[in-house]
Amino acid sequence: MAAMLGPNVDMKSSPMTIGQVADHFGLPAHVLRHWESVGLLSPARVEGGRRRYTRDDLFQVASIVIMKRAGLPLPEIREFLTSIHTSARKDVLRRNHDALQVRMAALRSALDLLEAGLNCSHEDIATCPNARAHLAELVDVPRPARTGRCPGDLLPASVSGPGGEARPR
Repeated sequence: MAAMLGPNVDMKSSPMTIGQVADHFGLPAHVLRHWESVGLLSPARVEGGRRRYTRDDLFQVASIVIMKRAGLPLPEIREFLTSIHTSARKDVLRRNHDALQVRMAALRSALDLLEAGLNCSHEDIATCPNARAHLAELVDVPRPARTGRCPGDLLPASVSGPGGEARPR
């Protein structure tokens, strides 16, 4: 995920510029500035007001990145990062745990449908019984059992498809 940093940057001891941090995390610099403006980050300032990010700041940025990926809104992330009480931090995590599990299940279902489509040799994926079994829940019909294979894949090559044409296996 992180871009390679140049040889002059020692993340363990040398403070980093906003550009270096942005490049490291694959973010535009304005995102880091925004996160600072909403209270998520507070890097040190040096001559001319330029930001310098320490290793602790990098851990803060990494936390924000992960929480954003998990779908947490910035106010929730700020609440988590600024709370001094473990119980308050755990409350934020609890509130977002179930929502993330629901989204993960939805993504798993979508991935299953894509994989079924890629592995199906049915003549028309839109009418494939396995594809329809994946979609049945959304159209409110009972879900037929899935075999893991398209029923059409089990037919011998000589079976005709709709309209009498020879159907390839």
